[in-house]
Amino acid sequence: MKLRHMIATAGLTLIFLGAAVADESRVQLANGAGKDLVAANCVMCHSLDYIQMNSPFLDEKGWTAAMNKMVKVMGAPIKEEDQKTIIAYLVAQYGKK
Repeated sequence: MKLRHMIATAGLTLIFLGAAVADESRVQLANGAGKDLVAANCVMCHSLDYIQMNSPFLDEKGWTAAMNKMVKVMGAPIKEEDQKTIIAYLVAQYGKK
């Protein structure tokens, strides 16, 4: 009985993990100048969900602070000119309204 319970639990865990991974693939960035830079750079360290989860809270100042943290604290290798383009994209497409 315990073995059956463990197998069922393991199976359900795999199903839920698979659903989470599948859901991540559905996250689509809004079209706009800088989209490709965001797709190429931001996902090196985190999922695209991070952008959508934070969009209701971050204005230009907030996205700039987030970028500074990613580069200076987390060590993201993003060129300065690309940082500006990424921030402009995030503000335009996902900035706090």
